[in-house]
Amino acid sequence: MTVDPASSPAQQLCDFIDRSPSPFHLVETVVSELAAAGYRRLDERAAWPSAPGRYVVVRGGSLIAWSSETALTPADPFRVVGGHTDSPNLRVKQTHDRAFEGLGVVALEPYGGAWLHSWLDRDLGVSGRLALRDGRAVLIHVGEPVLRVPQLAIHLSEDRKGVHPDPQRHLDAIWSGAPGRFLDFVAERAGVDPIDVLGFELMTHDTAPSSLIGAGHDLVSAPRLDNQVTCFAGLRALLGATPTEGVRPVLALFDHEEIGSMSERGAQSDLLATVLERVVTTAGGSRDDYHRAVAASICASGDMAHATHPNQPERHEPLHHIAMGGGPVLKVNVNLRYATDAVGAAEFQRACDAAGVPLQRYEHRADLPCGSTIGPLSAARTGLLTVDVGAPQLAMHSARETMAAADVDLYARALTAFLAPR
Repeated sequence: MTVDPASSPAQQLCDFIDRSPSPFHLVETVVSELAAAGYRRLDERAAWPSAPGRYVVVRGGSLIAWSSETALTPADPFRVVGGHTDSPNLRVKQTHDRAFEGLGVVALEPYGGAWLHSWLDRDLGVSGRLALRDGRAVLIHVGEPVLRVPQLAIHLSEDRKGVHPDPQRHLDAIWSGAPGRFLDFVAERAGVDPIDVLGFELMTHDTAPSSLIGAGHDLVSAPRLDNQVTCFAGLRALLGATPTEGVRPVLALFDHEEIGSMSERGAQSDLLATVLERVVTTAGGSRDDYHRAVAASICASGDMAHATHPNQPERHEPLHHIAMGGGPVLKVNVNLRYATDAVGAAEFQRACDAAGVPLQRYEHRADLPCGSTIGPLSAARTGLLTVDVGAPQLAMHSARETMAAADVDLYARALTAFLAPR
């Protein structure tokens, strides 16, 4: 089936990803769309309004957005779509300038489980944030190619079967034909004096635009599908759902999932629990009302899922093949690398049925280590019943990933039905 590239949800996803090269930019992308829909940004340090409304709170590269417009009592339940804003990549070391044979070289290191060989010989930009002497933090996005990690020539390889990069020795990038201070270049591009930069978080990204590929434009080729697809679909769900009376829909997007979620803004932090409690108490509820609300609530922890690889199907559980374009995926692991239990599975199946969307079920091979998500961590931290779900993709953790265009809409429709049960 040919997809109209100008109007499809998949093309909208491509635009979303290209605007969001870092977790900080992704948060700003989401906040701008929420603001256009009437969401008011709140400061955690300020008193919050008691009136029902649409609100969003930002903590670094994480955010929580919610609507309390259809709440009837302070103890009303929450319906949460959770995801993460970060993706594996190469990040700039604190001391990073090198000169080698007349070249300017920047020292990089892996963030998360980056598939390292996929970052070689790519045109890379840089993005992130700079912390300034006056207390401000400014975002920086250099979208054109400025960095490149060169591959070793095949003639110099020991076995001519490819190079397996050492994360300490083989990932530095060339950025200039002459030695220089890379941070000075970044600061100038951000419009600030380099002497005022007191801290930075800088990361690389593939500069090639996200695109619809295939003969019928029915595949998506993009960086950061893991997990910006969930951020996009969750945002579409929050904005598109017709709220159910007595239910408060929530979108919770966390940074640092790819490195364990243990930070002040990760899924192991107090961010979600604190926000939900403040929503209850500012509405006049007690701590007992908060616990009642949590006990009646549910979270769909959204992350990407492994589609069955056409060239290596033997790497997958033989009874759980996952099709590209086959709809969202319910992720189950008996050792709780995913948080799904029978009750949560049934709830998400009902949402898919209501949306008219097919649901696939994934289990990992028992003889391979299984990845995890924010689901078990957030569930343990908050006590929310949690179900792990996702959309199928290939080449997870590569610098460039692939999914079916049809799955973008199917995933968003399922999450929309989950946030607004009927």
